[in-house]
Amino acid sequence: MLNQLTQPYRFILASASPRRKQFFEDLHLDVQIEIKPIEEIYPGHLQFTDITDYLSVLKSQPFIPTLQEYDVLITSDTLVWQNGKAIGKPNSREEAVEMLLNLSNTTHQVISSVTFTTIQQQTTLNDVTEVTFGPLTLAEINYYHDQFKPFDKAGSYGIQDWIGLVGVQHIRGSYANVMGLPVEKVYRFIVKHYTSNYHAYNAS
Repeated sequence: MLNQLTQPYRFILASASPRRKQFFEDLHLDVQIEIKPIEEIYPGHLQFTDITDYLSVLKSQPFIPTLQEYDVLITSDTLVWQNGKAIGKPNSREEAVEMLLNLSNTTHQVISSVTFTTIQQQTTLNDVTEVTFGPLTLAEINYYHDQFKPFDKAGSYGIQDWIGLVGVQHIRGSYANVMGLPVEKVYRFIVKHYTSNYHAYNAS
């Protein structure tokens, strides 16, 4: 549906995440995948959503000089926040196991930011979901990492994986956000800003 409503815009998704790509496919919105590596470093004083907002905007910078009139660039960033500390992707298996041991039997937040960039303007939105894990044994954590190798995931887990089924006791907020994209907010933003007949569509 969105493919028809959003003409003549061309959406560029600057993400290698298959999950994010699948979300847009499920929304029936064609996106062109383009990757431009950038060093994901943020100022140390940033906290909570300010971190993901900053990184999401940072990822857009290499693309801005080449954007065309109807291009809409989508960049994003996701991290886990626990006890006042940002947790990103693990750099090793040992670090991955340690991350899940620390998340075991506790509550943390998953933060995602999404930035929409055109030649006219740039807007960033974010979302926060609260996730509570029950107790996880070392054997369960080792099994999960051996079978699923979640090294590309913030906090070293995917809620849609086996570990989410057996370990997550409670979630408050968007489930999709924990997977890396606050889909409902993204959808509403696109409908509002990139559909030519938004008012008629919204009234229906």
